Amino acid sequence: MTPPTAPETCVVVPGGIDDGDAPSGGNRYDRRLCDELAASGRPVRELAAPGAWPRPDPAARDGLARTLAALPDGAVVLMDGLVACGVPDVVVPEAGRLRLAVLVHLPLADEPGQDDLNAGERDVLGAAGAVVATSPWAKDHLVAHHGLDPSRVHAVPPGTDPAPLASGTDGASRLLCVASVTPRKGHDVLVEALSRLGHLPWHCECAGPLGRDPEHAARLRRLIGARRLTGRVDLPGPLTGKRLDDAYAAADLLVLASRAETFGMVVTEALARGVPVVATSVDGVPGTLGWDPTGAVPGLLVPPDDPGALAAALRRWLAEPDLRGRLRAAARLRRGMLPGWDDTARRMAAVLSRLRREAR
Repeated sequence: MTPPTAPETCVVVPGGIDDGDAPSGGNRYDRRLCDELAASGRPVRELAAPGAWPRPDPAARDGLARTLAALPDGAVVLMDGLVACGVPDVVVPEAGRLRLAVLVHLPLADEPGQDDLNAGERDVLGAAGAVVATSPWAKDHLVAHHGLDPSRVHAVPPGTDPAPLASGTDGASRLLCVASVTPRKGHDVLVEALSRLGHLPWHCECAGPLGRDPEHAARLRRLIGARRLTGRVDLPGPLTGKRLDDAYAAADLLVLASRAETFGMVVTEALARGVPVVATSVDGVPGTLGWDPTGAVPGLLVPPDDPGALAAALRRWLAEPDLRGRLRAAARLRRGMLPGWDDTARRMAAVLSRLRREAR
């Protein structure tokens, strides 16, 4: 007897999630999740929503409305929160007839300049049958911030792809930051910290899209020049595929100076290669790093928005060989503990199956 086919899940994602010019953790999560769900025998129908989300123009808004209206009653739909949460007037009316789950990579108000979208996000998440966060910390944050029923909010962390151990350079001086150049990622704090390292040898590559906040990127370039770090801090733009793999392979240390971070996928991408991490102790990052003050820790955590503390941590990394050895050993140990994307797909499938059952 042929086994029954699993019901189809519709996944609404921002248009361009495969665009190499604008990579992001959210886009990578969406792509790997869809691929892994399909590979595990769970049919996925991807519905791309072109537009400048979460602030679409009228054409993009109307396109999303037509896409949702065309779905049959009772369809199980997983929507990327970047698309769903900025247009409550489009999504909330459809939530009553669809089995809607919303995947929140980052609450909209956690990005500078998006506070006005907070109420609309609350309406969308309140209407959804299920809400998915990317870490236990993010789940608790959403419940508290929006007053959601905890039983409807689920943590489905990103997986990690296996990768070869990084060879690094001299074991210390090659620093890598992988993050979009926006205020939330704290590149300005990182540059200030680097400027305080005196004559210690280092080079920092800051890989990430520059076009999401061009004014901030321009200010960062000016700051690099003012601190006389031109040639020591590089802004090559987004790196994907082999270029990103090569950057990780050459890295001795990953640095992340974020002001907010629900998970921090680049942390696990570095650990998958045995690369230690210096990061800010914000939000979900300690859990992602595997922070355990009593055990082997694969990195150092510092307060956000504190260039002095970040400089002190980097100075320790550069000047203390024993510390580097301990962190590198811990990173390699953590490397073997990272769950894969198959685990992410199983967790998400469980959420969607529960949503489907509850609708009966």
